[in-house]
Amino acid sequence: MDTRFLGIAELDEAPSVAVVVDVMRAFTVAAWAFAQGAEKIVLAESLDEALALKGRHPDWVALKDGPPAPGFEAVNSPGLMRSIDLGGRTVVHKTTAGTVGALAVKDASLVLCAGFVVAEATARLLRTYKSDSVTFVVTGEEGQADEDLACAQYIARRATEAATDAAEFLRRAAESRAAAELAEGVRQGVHPDDVALCLEVDRFSFAMVATVEGSLMVLRPRAAPSPADEELV
Repeated sequence: MDTRFLGIAELDEAPSVAVVVDVMRAFTVAAWAFAQGAEKIVLAESLDEALALKGRHPDWVALKDGPPAPGFEAVNSPGLMRSIDLGGRTVVHKTTAGTVGALAVKDASLVLCAGFVVAEATARLLRTYKSDSVTFVVTGEEGQADEDLACAQYIARRATEAATDAAEFLRRAAESRAAAELAEGVRQGVHPDDVALCLEVDRFSFAMVATVEGSLMVLRPRAAPSPADEELV
């Protein structure tokens, strides 16, 4: 499998298969939202679009980076997300990196959104899909965020070597600038457990697939193929 690791600005054309990685914290939060019962997550292009969608669908839950704000019921924190009951609801998600990266590759034939919490499920889906080329979108810090790059490299390795040890990749993520800023309270809308929750490997058994539905980019959970299913493909 040929792999590329690119920042959002480096994407010059739609890849065939894209894995968009945002460990701290967009796609860790998205995974927690599904674990809390969300049916789907709409990836908004702007805060204004998120609020407009919320206005048209009052029962949807709007979520953003940073501190709480009028019109938004939730913030981009896994520690806070785990206490919200989202049973059957739709979440509208807008962040500064993760959602932007997913929207940048919306024309790919397969778009997966990932963090460490869904690493194995994502790797299994890649193995089943059997693409010759996969582009990993490293969303943070203009493609330089080491927590995202480490996770992307780990998933890429897991897609071909299932026994890959996570320890070194997790160490890099734990020592990243994003982890330090979260731990030190530099970023707002943070729970003390956020870093630890972002570094839980394979917390969830589903992958997350984004597809264009009408005019919207929609993220949904997808059960990971079993090893037996992989052998049949």
